[in-house]
Amino acid sequence: MTEAAAGAPAARRAELAAYLAGRAGAARAEILAVEALAGGAIQENWGLRVRFARGPEAGERDLVLRTDAVSGVAYSHSRPREFALLKAAFEAGVLTPEPLWLCEAEAPLGKPFYVMRRVPGTAAGHKLVRDAGLGDGAALAEQLGAQLATIHAIRPPRADLAFLGPPPEQPAEDAVAGFRAALDALPTVQPALEWGIRWCALQAPASEEITLVHQDFRTGNYMVEAGRLTGILDWEFCAWGDPLADIGWFCAKCWRFGRNDREAGGIGPRAAFYRGYAGVSGRAIDAERVAYWEVVAHLRWAVIALQQGERFAGDGEASLDLALTGRVRPLELAMEILEQTPPARWSAAP
Repeated sequence: MTEAAAGAPAARRAELAAYLAGRAGAARAEILAVEALAGGAIQENWGLRVRFARGPEAGERDLVLRTDAVSGVAYSHSRPREFALLKAAFEAGVLTPEPLWLCEAEAPLGKPFYVMRRVPGTAAGHKLVRDAGLGDGAALAEQLGAQLATIHAIRPPRADLAFLGPPPEQPAEDAVAGFRAALDALPTVQPALEWGIRWCALQAPASEEITLVHQDFRTGNYMVEAGRLTGILDWEFCAWGDPLADIGWFCAKCWRFGRNDREAGGIGPRAAFYRGYAGVSGRAIDAERVAYWEVVAHLRWAVIALQQGERFAGDGEASLDLALTGRVRPLELAMEILEQTPPARWSAAP
């Protein structure tokens, strides 16, 4: 991505600086640096170094501007909705970047965006799972469990989150129906995934509670600096749902980045993650139900990977990453689903 890309902050630096000055209550603002940040496959993330003259933000500030990428996915929230979710989480005490300003107008970048404070650290999953500074990862896993429980303390109804719609009555059944519809819309047949969908349909548990679920709470979507959690990222897929879906997603083998000895996100022991969650929520985690949601996690990622691949094969989006995702990931995930759903598990409800 270059600074001259459509809507890039660097291409309209003067207009953006004027906007930031107005929102910050500053006499003026100067954008000292613009940096395209990694991890923007669906959204663009830009690091900004801004100097404000007078006002509450006087001095140099490190900010992140988040806006739409050239291509996106239909199930991703718009930037205004994502901003509302980020604000709700921040106000609930979740360790997340502070949301500052939302711009819903076309000016100054030609599309909506929002600005948040930049938090230090790295989010790269392949680096975090090999970070010797984390020790056995128990401390970080416990922190993450506590943060997830804080997210799940946000419950419907919420007027500020009305766009999420009514809470589902049966989240597991809804998830299965969504997978089936998504596969039916794709041009290829996926027998192993159909097997997994049938298993999940037959074993679907009733949900005991409905909360806000992040839906992408995993290694790669949080920031760590010197072994310390600094921020939870990427709120674009949030929904009302079963909180165990988030726990299954975080612990699923597909998000351990090869560190299968550390079942909590590839960074620590599952027991520590569960301990952190229970300490804040006051509720013990049902391991069998989580096992169900881990199968769902692999199905969901497989469907997404196929959809990403179709962006390359069917829509002509020139991206090696999309091509490899659509070709390789579904095979790996299908194998994991088959291993998780042997015939012996078909008769026992989770």
